[in-house]
Amino acid sequence: MTQTYEARMIRVLDYIHDNPAGDLSLDTLADVAALSRFHFHRVFHALMGETAAMAVRRMRMYRASVALVQTKAPLAKIARAVGYPNLASFTRSFAEIYGTPPASFRAKGELRPLPPLFRTGEALMYDVEIRHDPARRLAAMPHKGAYTEIGRAFEKGGAVLAARKLMAACGGMVGVYYDDPSAVSPNDLRSHAGFEIGAGAIEAPMEEVNLPAGRHAVLRFKGPYSGLSAAYTQLYCDWLPASGETPANSPVFEVYLNTPMDVPPEELLTEICLPLA
Repeated sequence: MTQTYEARMIRVLDYIHDNPAGDLSLDTLADVAALSRFHFHRVFHALMGETAAMAVRRMRMYRASVALVQTKAPLAKIARAVGYPNLASFTRSFAEIYGTPPASFRAKGELRPLPPLFRTGEALMYDVEIRHDPARRLAAMPHKGAYTEIGRAFEKGGAVLAARKLMAACGGMVGVYYDDPSAVSPNDLRSHAGFEIGAGAIEAPMEEVNLPAGRHAVLRFKGPYSGLSAAYTQLYCDWLPASGETPANSPVFEVYLNTPMDVPPEELLTEICLPLA
């Protein structure tokens, strides 16, 4: 089953190597991998030990290093051939990777390929179960910024629902996360702080978020929220490839079974729910 994900990553790496000046956006690479855009980057990062953006830059710079040593092409032409129409940005990126500007690298004439980066596997520490969850309708407060600050959105959402006398109609709290924090800057991360709710109007500033029913891989994490990152890595790197499952085109979300107001950090229970195709 792991071979399926190995084959996906090999397709992506081949595509990057073959199209250094092409469209190497996350959306395009997700299509090459035949994975949901919501989950491709987490899978790539977990399996390869580097982000897709890092891999793209590393491979582009390697192609450039070969051209610098083996051809007499002008720097600007080499830069364009590896996807850098701006010579200054190419020079800066090359120097960051190889520690020297392209012209100096060419003068030395030493070809130094970069080794591939792979993450060393770790034993799975958390149990994962596959279960069928019902659809969830959320009254949610949108949040843009670091995921560690989503508590503010939960507080505001709770205040709005309390003022509207809707808290009694709400169920559990659910955080919906649309971006991989290793691929998107903290200021641009998108999420929703949601409260499960049945029928009824959901009005601004709250937004309605619907999570579809279906099969989910559910990892139950016990401990402070600061440890969730390691749990995500194990879910995407260790469990998912071995499972043979494919993520659905729906974002990952967290269900909070208790809160810091109820228990100490070491007793917090969080379910990480990965929708499956």
